[in-house]
Amino acid sequence: MKKTVFLGALTVASFAAAAAAAGTLDDVKARGKLNCGVTTGLVGFAAPDANGVWSGFDVALCRAVAAAVLSDGNAVEFVPTTGKTRFTALASGEIDMLARNTTWTFSRDVDLKFEFVGVNYYDGQGFMVPKELGVTSAKDLDGATVCIQTGTTTELNLADFFRANNISYEPVPIETNAEAQQQYLAGACDVYTTDASGLAATRATFEKPGDHILLPEIISKEPLAPLVRHGDSEWADVVRWTLNALISAEEYGITSANVEELAKGSDNPEINRILGTEGTLGEMLGLDNAWAKRAIAVGGNYGEIFDANIGESTPIALSRGLNAQWTKGGLLYSPPFR
Repeated sequence: MKKTVFLGALTVASFAAAAAAAGTLDDVKARGKLNCGVTTGLVGFAAPDANGVWSGFDVALCRAVAAAVLSDGNAVEFVPTTGKTRFTALASGEIDMLARNTTWTFSRDVDLKFEFVGVNYYDGQGFMVPKELGVTSAKDLDGATVCIQTGTTTELNLADFFRANNISYEPVPIETNAEAQQQYLAGACDVYTTDASGLAATRATFEKPGDHILLPEIISKEPLAPLVRHGDSEWADVVRWTLNALISAEEYGITSANVEELAKGSDNPEINRILGTEGTLGEMLGLDNAWAKRAIAVGGNYGEIFDANIGESTPIALSRGLNAQWTKGGLLYSPPFR
């Protein structure tokens, strides 16, 4: 088993090295389309509607990057990936970036040769159980059957938690969130565990969400981050600073409603640099100076994107928590645009 995992890591790393030899920014411009890897379907984060139109928190970042680079937030091909296929898809060049609730870890960064461009959601692993199970703590789950997505950090965290608490469990392996939901509701497992945001999103789709509870324990740090291949710094900078533009836009009050007006010039030099009325930041990225203005206009700033897709007024009802701006007690913070 260890040998298989090692060889798999070598294969992904080899793909990444080969694909990064070409410039992704030039490829995307020549193609006229961004290939963005997303989940196979998680409401609020990335899911298609009945007409096949994708929307969600992660989808919004893909559209922002497409708007920055191609001047069209709809110039995106969304490529569904599972926990097992996502890294090969990125390493092989099938996708240009991965925006798929992926946790930033040492081995994924260093061993698999990927570059995480910044955290877009601070999360942690939790547990969901039917209310009728009568469980109030994850420490009461001794002997439980647990639905767990394979090829994820969730799998490893689960083993660590149960071992540390000297309790046992029986894993029920699944590959996609849709499969997990089906198995869980069918009673094939007592518990579903994944990132707490994913549990909230999944529960929101249930016919009777109130019949299921999220247990209080958060057993891990899950900094969810978009990623690209190692060895292509120019492209990494484009995706990284597009994310930073969305975060900074919220901090400085730039919204989808006022971005056009502010782009005419303001009294704030940082706003002017972000929106391209001062300096040559776009040129440094290989883009024009209106790149960030377009990225913000297509779906709004970080706060607008959060509120529209997963915020407290949506069925998913997530509070900002750690994902609030640093000025409001959260961890959200962008380096300066200068």
